[in-house]
Amino acid sequence: MSESTKQAAVPKKKMTTWEKNQFVYGWAFILPTMLGLIVLNIYPIFLTIYQSFCKTGDFGRGNVFIGLENYATMLKDPAVWQSLLNTFKYAIIEVPFSIAISLVLAVFLNRKIKFRSGYRTIFFLPMIAAPAAVAMVWRWLYNTQFGLLNHIFGTHIQWISDPKIAWISVAVIGVWSIIGYNMVLFLAGLQEIPGDYYEAASIDGASGIREFFSITIPLLSPTIFFVLVTRVIGALQVFDLVYVVMDRTNPALPKTQSLVYLFYQTAFTNGNKGYGAAMVMLLLAVILLITVVQMYGQKKWVHYD
Repeated sequence: MSESTKQAAVPKKKMTTWEKNQFVYGWAFILPTMLGLIVLNIYPIFLTIYQSFCKTGDFGRGNVFIGLENYATMLKDPAVWQSLLNTFKYAIIEVPFSIAISLVLAVFLNRKIKFRSGYRTIFFLPMIAAPAAVAMVWRWLYNTQFGLLNHIFGTHIQWISDPKIAWISVAVIGVWSIIGYNMVLFLAGLQEIPGDYYEAASIDGASGIREFFSITIPLLSPTIFFVLVTRVIGALQVFDLVYVVMDRTNPALPKTQSLVYLFYQTAFTNGNKGYGAAMVMLLLAVILLITVVQMYGQKKWVHYD
């Protein structure tokens, strides 16, 4: 008798009642999440891809397939490329500055100091505040006539009306609002670093700065990489700050609006959902490309052991 015949002749073991319960309860717990992912994530992705090849029909008609016309129009649209450039400019300021500041804060707040929990709470408060409320407060700070910043510095700078500096002003709000979240992630990573390394470095006479660059940064590199990837994705998807801070009549809007903001105006204000979907696909391709580069580059500076 061959080996395959012997295996076929062996009766399959029946599932016990406990195993059946585990199977049923397991699927019962993961099914809502799976349905949520399908309905809220996977289905919209495929629908967006389809709509990017369509034009919203007139007089109540459905989507009309037009092929690559939306993409051809987008390649010639200067507003799309200007918005993509604005998005990159925002990310260039928000990502590195927020990571650097939050990392330094995390290092200081990881030490035993008075009112440490209070300081952590204060720095994390902007993260739990509503983006609309945060933007409205900063609009008051940036106000040319009676804003606090101009009052302190004795100037009349148009912080959010001057196309040359408006995008920097918006990026500053982004940095301020995300520092607390990054700081919490870095604090979690710092607490996983054994204190023996710092004790040995102290015995060898290493300074605090030397310990920071020789011990903290290498051992914290997986956390830094995670924060870097997520912040790049988040910065490239910025919308709420631009939407609340910048009015549609603001002369600096063309030099400040992000690609997601332009998508919102195109798809929901102007009703051209097909063209808006094409913009989303462009942003998706850019994010995927940058993420792939980051995943490849991590091999050179991220240490997992």
